[in-house]
Amino acid sequence: MAESEPGGEVARSKLRASHDDRDRVVELLRVSAGDGRLTAEELDERLEQAMTARTYGELARLVADLPAAGSVASPVTAPRAKDVVRIDTRSGHVKRVDRWMVPGRMEVKVTSGHVKLDFTQAVITQPTLKLDIDVRSGHVKLLTMPGIVVDADDVAIRSGGVRVKTPWGSDVPVRLRIEVTGRVGSGHFVARPRNRTFWQWLTRQPKPYAIAAR
Repeated sequence: MAESEPGGEVARSKLRASHDDRDRVVELLRVSAGDGRLTAEELDERLEQAMTARTYGELARLVADLPAAGSVASPVTAPRAKDVVRIDTRSGHVKRVDRWMVPGRMEVKVTSGHVKLDFTQAVITQPTLKLDIDVRSGHVKLLTMPGIVVDADDVAIRSGGVRVKTPWGSDVPVRLRIEVTGRVGSGHFVARPRNRTFWQWLTRQPKPYAIAAR
């Protein structure tokens, strides 16, 4: 049984190593021997130990005196989404497209510019996004897809407009719920699926949300 730290978690050096972890250490040992950092005898000895190592600690000891030792026997840490992202645009354009990390909260202030948040390829790591908007005379546009629910019932509207379009119905499993609050002055807030390109329309291809909902 692996020893535990005071908080009840297993010490990192005691965590079990995988085949990939052992392979990375073996590769570093071979490269180091080719660079003249290890003798043939040292290489043979360490290779044998690496192939039978069971924990990160055992692997780390084999490469502790070699360059890049810290990155070889360490598990990969996944990127973490920010807690809060703030966007403030006065007359410009701001976009979040492709593989961007969706935070837990966004504060978007638009004076006379445009903000587009495209969720169709975004990295979603949590079930809820709290979106606070302050739109004076610009536009905030959300591009959504099946599984993304936008709730804009708590947005105060003066002379602008709020429109949320979800043509795929309510039977699609929810991946992300976007809770929108704030106000819209003379601008607009729109949440809708991505439109087809002209070529897709001309060739009568199905709408993007129809493909994703299958």
